Order: sequence, then structure tokens, then C-alpha cells
Amino acid sequence: MGLLSSLRILDFSSLIPGPAATLMLADMGADVIRIESPQRPDLMRLFPPFKDGESCAHTHLNRSKRSLALNLKTEAGINAVKKLISSYDILIEQFRPGVMAKLGLGYEDLKAINPDLIYCSISGYGQTGPYAQRAGHDINYLAVAGILGHNGRADSGPMPPTLQLADVAGGSYHAVMSILAAVINRSTNGGGQHIDVSLMDTAFNMQVTQVDDTLNTGRNPGLEAEIFNGGTFYDCYETADGRHISIASIEPHFFTRLCETLGFPELAVHALTPDPKIQNQIKTKIRETIKSQSYDHWSTVFADIDACVEPVPTLSEALDHPQVKARELVVEVPFKEGKEKQPAFPVKFSDFTPEYPFGAAGIGEHTRQILEENGFSEDEILTIEQSIA
Repeated sequence: MGLLSSLRILDFSSLIPGPAATLMLADMGADVIRIESPQRPDLMRLFPPFKDGESCAHTHLNRSKRSLALNLKTEAGINAVKKLISSYDILIEQFRPGVMAKLGLGYEDLKAINPDLIYCSISGYGQTGPYAQRAGHDINYLAVAGILGHNGRADSGPMPPTLQLADVAGGSYHAVMSILAAVINRSTNGGGQHIDVSLMDTAFNMQVTQVDDTLNTGRNPGLEAEIFNGGTFYDCYETADGRHISIASIEPHFFTRLCETLGFPELAVHALTPDPKIQNQIKTKIRETIKSQSYDHWSTVFADIDACVEPVPTLSEALDHPQVKARELVVEVPFKEGKEKQPAFPVKFSDFTPEYPFGAAGIGEHTRQILEENGFSEDEILTIEQSIA
């Protein structure tokens, strides 16, 4: 039994934010059904790279979820959702605001059928406001939220992060937290609710120290001008062979060890000195010293020194890192006739171990099974099958 085996979820989402959220829920045992259209497949199915004709990103994001093919432009498809909502009482959708309501599947429509429905809408800019209908992707939301304005190098300008921060750290994680909070509230107070998750809103909220600073001082954080964006010695430094070492020795005792190890203990007194000139002197000294030796040299030097200094490995090297292996961050999931390696569910529980019973499903692979389980007659099933043909 999974931690969330009592949760039954209809997932209308695609691409990354919604599927990453339902992946976490499925990994913890929730019964997740993906509602898919054979005519308009999820674009993640077309996202490279591919293994045996399947997108690796898609097979990861959608493992352990069953697929129900429906044509939401037909009465049969709409009626199927309305019938399922009595037992699948959590719904996640990722359309532009108003699309589900136009289909007759908005929150108010389905709440009338099941008052306990928890209905989570994930969108770029939220369900309200002048940007509600505006198209966007991850870096657009980060831009509007003010993040890109202080993310990058002073000599090259803003840079897109290598991760989907707004999509996943913003949308996916906040969707999961909010849904589980609504489930707890439903179990104690009764009733469901509509959850409005905006990728821009959640990204904005992640700027914990930066927004506090600007709100209270009026100062805008600058590129390569803050504690954590390269404005201090907290940064990455190039080695003699073109690799990099990350240095984050902020606390005085860590900074002291760093200075002693690099050969300039006299600078240790400046650990918390905010003066840009002093910070630049420290950074220049660190840069010159790290540049004088190879990546392997510094990896060996700092291997047993507790100073918040770590080599910057490639992703392939990270996969082989002893800590990554010890934490079992890679698992093998069923894939066609064999197995596929994928990132594991990352949280450890004392009394629960996630299982991955099956890989990502083909479009509509479980349609008949799901409909039969939920009491659809043979005539109803045939009508639905004909509508998606």
C-alpha cells in the first residue's frame, strides 16, 4: 500500500508542470489516470532523446500512470469525465484559464456532481489578472517574476537557468503541496476546493531574500552583485585544466578553513565583510589560486576538508558520485520487455519505499480497463472508443 493509495486523480496536464506533479503523487502510491487525446498527443512524447522509439523524458514523467483516451470535443468524452469524477475526486488540469469551463468541465460544473472535488488548475500566470490568457514558457515566467533580472553574469546579461525552475520548483511542487493540504482539509472539515497554481506566482515567491530586500529598501538586486549570484566569493572557479570548483564557504569557520587551505589565512578575518572592494580582492585571490592547479588536484585537496567546497562534475560524473549511489537516486523501471533507468523518487520514508509497477503507458492503453472498473456499460465503452477512433 502506498502512502497515497487512497487518492484517485484525473490528470489532464501535459508537458512538464502537471505531469511532474502527478509523477510525485503516483510514486507515493496515488492512482493517477492520464486523460489523453489520440488526435493531440502530449508533446513530451515527441521530446528527444528517444529509447526504442519512446521519449525518455515522457517515460520518466509518466511512469506508474494509466492512460485513458477521450475525445473531449464529444458528448461521450465529456460524459465519461463527469461519471468518473464521482470516484476520481482530484483533478489536475493545465489548459489556459477558461478552456475546461468551455468544455463543461470547469470547477463549478464538476463540483455540482461531487462537492468533495479538489480541482487544481496549473497555468502560467494564474486564473486572473491581465496576463491570465498570455502564452509563456519557463523563462518568460522567471522574467516577469523579476528573477532573470538578477540571474546571469554582469558582462553577458541575464541567462536562462538550466532547470525548469518555474515549471517544476514553482508549479509542480506547489501543486503537490496544495493538493495534499486540500486533502487534509477535506478529511477534517469536509468539502473540496479549486486550487489556482500560477507558475509566475510561485517563481516570484521563491525569491525569499531578494524580494524582502527590494520591498524594504527599494534596491534592485543586480547581475553578479549579490551574495548568491556571483557578487561575492560564493561562486564557481576555473581550474588549470578548464574544469570548475564550487566554493560556498560563507560561515566564518568554513571561510577560515578555505583561506588556510588555499594559503592566505590573513584574509580569514573578512568572512562576513560586505565591502565590494574587499570581496573583489578575496575573489581575485581565490580565482588565481584555483586557476593554478588542476581539477583533480583540488578535488583531492578538499576531499577531507569540511569547508563547503565541491568539484563541479559533469552529469555523467554526478551519476557515478558515491553519494548519488548511496542515496539510490537512480532506479530501474519496467520498459517494454526490459528495464529503463530513471531518476528515483527523491525522498526517504522510514516505513515506505516507493515502487514503480509499470512504465509510461501508450495513449489510451488502459481505456477499456478503466471504464470497466468504473461501471461503464459495454455500449458506453463502445461509444467512447468510436469517438476517439
